[in-house]
Amino acid sequence: MNTSPDVFSPAKLGPLTLRNRIIKAATFEAATPDALVTDDLINYHRKPAAGGIGMTTVAYCAVAPGGRTDGWQLWMRPEAVPGLRRLTEAIHAEGAAISAQIGHAGPVANAKTNKAQALAPVRFFNPMSMRFAKKATKDDIRAVMDAHANAARLAIDSGFDAVEIHLGHNYLASSFLSPLLNRRDDEFGGSLENRAKVARGTVLAVRRAVGDQIAVTAKLNMADGVRGGISTEESLQTARWLQDDGGLDALELTAGSSLVNPMYLFRGDAPVKEFAGAFKPPMRWGVKMMGTKFLREYPYREAYLLREARLFRAELTMPLILLGGITNRETMDKAMAEGFDFVAMGRAVLAEPDLINRIRADSSVRSKCTHCNLCMPTIYSHTHCVLTGAPDR
Repeated sequence: MNTSPDVFSPAKLGPLTLRNRIIKAATFEAATPDALVTDDLINYHRKPAAGGIGMTTVAYCAVAPGGRTDGWQLWMRPEAVPGLRRLTEAIHAEGAAISAQIGHAGPVANAKTNKAQALAPVRFFNPMSMRFAKKATKDDIRAVMDAHANAARLAIDSGFDAVEIHLGHNYLASSFLSPLLNRRDDEFGGSLENRAKVARGTVLAVRRAVGDQIAVTAKLNMADGVRGGISTEESLQTARWLQDDGGLDALELTAGSSLVNPMYLFRGDAPVKEFAGAFKPPMRWGVKMMGTKFLREYPYREAYLLREARLFRAELTMPLILLGGITNRETMDKAMAEGFDFVAMGRAVLAEPDLINRIRADSSVRSKCTHCNLCMPTIYSHTHCVLTGAPDR
C-alpha cells in the first residue's frame, strides 16, 4: 500500500501550513535595480503563485550591502519593508506562501558594484569584480550573524511566512565550510567543527530572532563539485549538527560553487557564448576564452541530485526539500515515495509559471523547459525563459 503523501496535499513547515508540497526555488530575478522592490519583482512572483505553487522564494535578500553578489540586488533594511509588504500581500492574495532567501555572498560578492568590502575566510581575489575580499575578523563574523537575525526580523515585519538561510554555493557560510577556501588556523578554520561554526551560529541567531513566528529553512551544499571543496561526507555531518541544533524546520539540498563550478547545480547546456555577450570587454573576452573551464557541462536528467540526497534522507529525520530536475508529476511522486517532504522547482516554473496548476489537472503534462540554460545569462538584465518569451515589464 502506498503511504507516501500526495505532493498536492497540504503540508506543515514549522508553524506554517503550505497548500501543497511544491516550492518555487530561489532564482535571482534581476528586478530590483535600486535594491528595492519593484512592480516587476511582484509580478515575477505573483505569476507562479497564481499558477499553483505552494510557496515562492524571493532571491536574493542580502543581509548587508556588502553581502550582495551585485549592487542592484535587494538588501534587507527598513526602507525596503513597504515594498516587501506589497510583495507578500500580492502573493498571499493568490493563496501561496512566500519565503525570503537571506544570506551574505562572502567571496562571491561584487565589491565593485556594491561599493562595499566583500568578506571571505581568507583574503580572496574575485575576478568578476577585480577586487580582493577581506579576511573576515571575529567581529565581522559576529556582525554578519547579527545581520541575518535583523534580516529575519524585517522579514516578519514585511509579512513573509518563512526565511531560507543561504548556506550554499560558496557564499560566506559555505566558503567557511569549504576546506579549499577556508585556510584559517583560528577557531573558524581547520577541523570541520570549526569551519561549521559560521553556518551553525547564523542559523541559531536567526532562530533566536524569530522564535516560532515564521518557518526557518536553509539551503546547504551536499558537495561543491570541486576537488578539495565540500564533500558529501562532511556536508552530511554538518547537516546532522544543524538538525541537532534545532534551528531549522527544513533543509533544502543543493550543490555547486558560484565561484568555480556553477553548472554542477544546473546541469544541461552551458551557454558560454550568451554569458560572454552579457558582459563588456575585457570581461567578455575572458569569458569567451575561459568560459568552458568555468561553465562545465553536465548531462541533465530528472531528479539529478537525488542520488546524493538519498544519503541525507537515510541519515536525517528533519524535513528535507529535494531540488534539481523536478519537472513533472512522476518525479514529484518519486520524491515523496523516497521520503522527501517537499520538492523545489526553478527553471521549469520560470518557463511556465502555471505549470503546477496544469500538472494538477493532468498528471501527464510535461514541462517545456529544455535545460538549455539560456535563462542563466538573463540574470544580468531581467531573468526570464528565452524560449517562452520576454518577461512582462
